[in-house]
Amino acid sequence: MLKGKTIGIIGGGNMAGALVRGLLAGHAVEPAQLVVTDVRAEPLRQLAETHGVRTSTDNRAVAAAADVAILAVKPQILDRVLSEVAETLRPTTLVVSIAAGVPIDAIARRLPAGTRIVRVMPNMPAMIGFGAAGLAPGASATADDLQVVQRIFESVGVAFVLEEAQLDAVTGLSGSGPAYVFLIIEALADAGVKVGLHREVAQNLAAQTVLGSAKLLLETGEHPGRLKDMVTSPGGTAIAGLATLEAGGLRTTLINAVETATTRSRELGE
Repeated sequence: MLKGKTIGIIGGGNMAGALVRGLLAGHAVEPAQLVVTDVRAEPLRQLAETHGVRTSTDNRAVAAAADVAILAVKPQILDRVLSEVAETLRPTTLVVSIAAGVPIDAIARRLPAGTRIVRVMPNMPAMIGFGAAGLAPGASATADDLQVVQRIFESVGVAFVLEEAQLDAVTGLSGSGPAYVFLIIEALADAGVKVGLHREVAQNLAAQTVLGSAKLLLETGEHPGRLKDMVTSPGGTAIAGLATLEAGGLRTTLINAVETATTRSRELGE
């Protein structure tokens, strides 16, 4: 599917590094197929030395050569990058944007008519191959384009094809979600310290508990409520703790956090 395609990644930050590592580790592409641009010399040097990929500081040249151009830049500089590459993109180039909150229509207005665009909302755990992404096609994108983009982002986790209107919800849930989970882990670790555990032990126990619980859910396919019931016993410790969480409104608070983040994502895209 990606064989022989040149993939240009414009922006050499964390997500670019994650994609490079994932694509190469999964043998989806050869190093020579990847070219990464950035204004900073150091991340380009590291990518070239570590992975053998090509690098450049010329966005226009990379856009002209790429079969797939991934715009891995922050939303506030996307407009400038689009202005740079619009004149050099080939009609056959597939454009992929991971700029949070920027709608496909806004991107399409700055590129030649008919440009095939797919918008993606990835998240931070892609850096270690455990990302979760939602992707949505523009009007000109084809089924083959979606397969290509899905293959790219499945190299660093899981990827789901959605309607663009759902990407704000993806941002609120999985895009922002790692921050919620880190806060939960920190709170669990603090609680462990409060009840007598050393900080390092408490943090590792908390993180491994979250990791193991998520892995158990994914591998068994069980409903989380069913797994929760398997942990709780009549009059036991887990049900006592759960009662405290329910009294504190944890469930409602998390639901409201996702809803608030989704609303904010919509506001940023307007």
